[in-house]
Formats: sequence, C-alpha cells, structure tokens
Amino acid sequence: MNIIVSACLLGRDCKYNGGNNYNQKIVDFCKGHNVIEVCPEVEGGLPIPRVPAEIVDGVVFNKNGFSVDKEYRAGTKAILDRIKGMKIDMAILQSRSPSCGSKKVYDGTFSGTLIDGQGIFAKEVINMGIKVIDSSEF
Repeated sequence: MNIIVSACLLGRDCKYNGGNNYNQKIVDFCKGHNVIEVCPEVEGGLPIPRVPAEIVDGVVFNKNGFSVDKEYRAGTKAILDRIKGMKIDMAILQSRSPSCGSKKVYDGTFSGTLIDGQGIFAKEVINMGIKVIDSSEF
C-alpha cells in the first residue's frame, strides 16, 4: 500500500513549535508499506519553528495576523505534484492542523476552539477520493 503520512506523526520535528507528534501505533501500522511523508507547511517554505497558524474564512493566517495562505497552498501543490500518477491507498493526517486536519480545525481565534472542517492539504486529498484517517483514530 502507498500511504501518505503527516511527517510529524513519524517523529519528524516539523511542527510549528519545532516538535513532533510521534505516534508509535501509526509507525507500527505503516510497517511494510510505502510511506510518503508530508509536511505541507515545510514544503511550502515555512520555517521550523514558526508562528502558529489557523484558518480564518478559508485563508490561513498566523497568530501575528499575517497571511501564510500562499505557503500552505504551495506546499499542498508540491505534494500533489509529487504524488501525481501514484495510486494512493490512504492518508493518515495530523488532527486539528490547518494543513492536515481532516475532521476538525481550530476556529481562527487562537483560543483553542475547534470547529468541523478540514485543513488545506486534507481537503484536497479528500476531494481526490483518497481515504483519510485522522491521527486521533489510532
């Protein structure tokens, strides 16, 4: 199987705060499969660490009020170009992320409030018909 996986879930230090969201259950699940690690934020040119970002009316802004939407979309496009023509069986994506959240994302107020919705990358993957599993399901 070809599985897209948020790089932070595999222990890559690419989160906004420089850390990761390592998940042993996901690592174990992926053993023996072709894993395509992704981090749309980094692939879009954002640094590690970086100012936290949330989606506001469909546009990604960081906590300082600057739009980072272009970088999020550039990273998404770069990954989609990389997987073009590949048969992707599923994607396992980080919960709540403005890139990878597949069920809920933060509401854009930086208050910790979650709303139903998808991150920029997750929405594209879902629209492609790829099965997405939220990391919270592991």
